[in-house]
Amino acid sequence: MPDTLSAVREVLIDTLELQQSPEDLQPGTALFGALPELDSFGVVALVGAIEDRFEITIDDDEFGADLFETVGTLTDFVDGKLAGA
Repeated sequence: MPDTLSAVREVLIDTLELQQSPEDLQPGTALFGALPELDSFGVVALVGAIEDRFEITIDDDEFGADLFETVGTLTDFVDGKLAGA
């Protein structure tokens, strides 16, 4: 998870043009509803960036607010996809 966490932080900062440093984005950091940059357009851009960065596909039925609840939930999801779960 540490490597995935770093990569997820990078994607979040780059895609949403966040002013936070990577260290500011901890696993418990709230995302959806807490970051104004993560609106409906931000979610679409973020999903595309995650799919490209990690070479995974996020299916429509996996798409939900819980996926973007915190940096940790997003990182856990990516780890699960990378593990083939």
